[in-house]
Order: sequence, then structure tokens, then C-alpha cells
Amino acid sequence: MTWDWWLTYLLTTTLLSLSPGSGAINTMSTGISHGYRGAVASIAGLQVGLATHILLVGIGLGTLFSHSLLAFEILKWLGVAYLCWLGIQQWRAAGTFTLAAPTGKMPRRQLFRRGVFVNLTNPKSIVFLAALFPQFVLPQHPQGAQYLVLGVTTLVMDIIVMIGYAGLATRIAHVLKGPRQMRRLNRTFGSLFIMVGALLATAK
Repeated sequence: MTWDWWLTYLLTTTLLSLSPGSGAINTMSTGISHGYRGAVASIAGLQVGLATHILLVGIGLGTLFSHSLLAFEILKWLGVAYLCWLGIQQWRAAGTFTLAAPTGKMPRRQLFRRGVFVNLTNPKSIVFLAALFPQFVLPQHPQGAQYLVLGVTTLVMDIIVMIGYAGLATRIAHVLKGPRQMRRLNRTFGSLFIMVGALLATAK
């Protein structure tokens, strides 16, 4: 892989990470409700889910999901159900918010698990990677090393972007006042989760 080829992929994966998908919404929501450390736990979970997709693509299962309608549909509807469930939970969340205890009632290990499932149940991610990776793998060079470079680049850029979203969320949190604003914010993020789930349901 040449430097020009890698820089092109770097730009591509950065744009993918910046796109306001379920991962970004989850990070923003967690950052506001549970503080920066809670968001970091959630980001770590997101990366485990993303790394799993990268590994699956590397060993060839990404091709299965991109060509098998049944496998894609099963994963897609699991993702839809999970995102809608998150949206409902966000809607039902209490409107209280205390800056002195930003982690709230949800432990970080639970935030971590939620992040894992948000990315793991997104079939568009694995299909996108399965379609994207081969475009940047040069057949005349060792493919294993190239997949490793692409995978690490994807993870590092996604971490950087998600940390940026988390930082933005915590800044927003400091201007919140009272349960009414927090309740509105919870309902906004809940609606966004459900909207992303609805968009995922239309994926083919």
C-alpha cells in the first residue's frame, strides 16, 4: 500500500466516522447523561463492535453478509430492534441531571456493553467495510498486512472522532439547567435512536 492510497483511505474512513450514525448519537447521548468518563466507556464498546466487524471482513465473512440476504436481514432487524429499544429507554429516562455525579445510575460496564451492541448490530457497517476494504488492497502486496493497516486506521480515526463528539457533549451538558431541559434532551436523543433504527430498516 502506497502513502497516497493510505491517505485516500484515511479521508474516506474519517468521513464515515463523522457521519451522524448510531455510534455518534450513542456517544453524544452518553456524554451528556453520564459525563466524559461514561462516554469513554461507551466509545471503548463501540470500538470492540467495530473491531469485530473488521475481523469478520478480514476473514471473509463480510462477503457472506453482503451476498446473503438472510444473514443481512437477520442482523439488520436485530439492529433495528436494539436501536428502537434504546430510543424507548431514552424517552423513559428520568429528567434529573447532576454535574457532581455525571455517571448517573448506569455503571460504565453497562455503557461499554451498550456501545458494543450498537456497532455490532449494524449490518451496514460490515457491508460497507466489506465493499470498501478490497478497493484499497493492492494485490501485488501482502494482503494480511494491508488489512491490518486499514483496520487500525479505521479504529484510530473512529476513536478520535468519537472523543470529539464526547467532548462536545460534555460542553453542552454544562449549560443544561433542571430536569425539564434534560427530559427534552432525552426525548430528542430517543427520537434520534428510533429514527436511525427506522432508516436501518429500509437498508437493502
